[in-house]
Amino acid sequence: MDLILLFPGQGSQKPGMGKDLAAAYPAARAVFDDADRSLGMALSTLCFDGPEDQLTSTQNAQPALLAHGAAAWSVIRERALPHVRAAAGHSLGEFTAYHASGSFSLRDALRVVRMRGELMFKSGVERPGAMAAILGLPEEGVERACAQAASEGGVVVPANYNTPEQLVISGEVQAVERAMALAKAAGAKRAIRLNVSGAFHSPLMEVAVPGLQHALDATDMRAPSFPVSSNVSAEPVRDAATAKNLLVRQLTSPVRWTALVKRLAADHPGAVFVELGPGSVLSNLVKRIVPGAETMPCGTVADVDALQQRLA
Repeated sequence: MDLILLFPGQGSQKPGMGKDLAAAYPAARAVFDDADRSLGMALSTLCFDGPEDQLTSTQNAQPALLAHGAAAWSVIRERALPHVRAAAGHSLGEFTAYHASGSFSLRDALRVVRMRGELMFKSGVERPGAMAAILGLPEEGVERACAQAASEGGVVVPANYNTPEQLVISGEVQAVERAMALAKAAGAKRAIRLNVSGAFHSPLMEVAVPGLQHALDATDMRAPSFPVSSNVSAEPVRDAATAKNLLVRQLTSPVRWTALVKRLAADHPGAVFVELGPGSVLSNLVKRIVPGAETMPCGTVADVDALQQRLA
């Protein structure tokens, strides 16, 4: 059985994440303990018990999601690794994917994503922006709405190509609101402002680029042991230099999730997409992008047991 590992991004976090894994598996508990020591904070308590508002804060949510994904991977790694053909993560999740591939140590990965979250939060303060989900309008329609809104002044761009008819736009507040209205006029079923701290994956994140570049330059990153698909290029990455370059570009570039999943499904027909972390957001997106694709969650003890049984 071939596996493709998926790691969720910001928005999937929720209190209780990883708690049962840490209680049941010493390897998972060790990941959360290491996270607490590495960051000098009780990240595990925040994951297990909240409060939700603190867990949702960008600089906390990103290392929390990485820790949960890493904990789940630590439990299944020995049995699953021979079956893994590729991995990918949505935005922040791409860093977790590189950790699972052996590119980052856990401590380095946690340190970098904590810094990334802080930089992104600071960028949102320095250059306030907004994001909105556009539902029921094809990619070309959303791109036209953004281009027209931007031509009237301000920055607004497609930020997440989540499915062929679910995109997220990002940019300056007034430009995003104009693009939302234009998208609805063009036939979008819904246009919904998102509760985020900044205009992620847009040019407004440019102020975070030097800090993340410096953090990655100071980090020992090795070639992944299996290909990790890039959010920026939607193509598999096999060397550390390319990975670092694309992880920095990811801050200001759109997440090309639709193209990425289509490429993975074409390169690995019949593979099972396994989502490591809280919830099933990415699994649901995969099923809408590639109808008939098989997905499995891997964020709880019950999920791990089901996957282990399949692999046995």
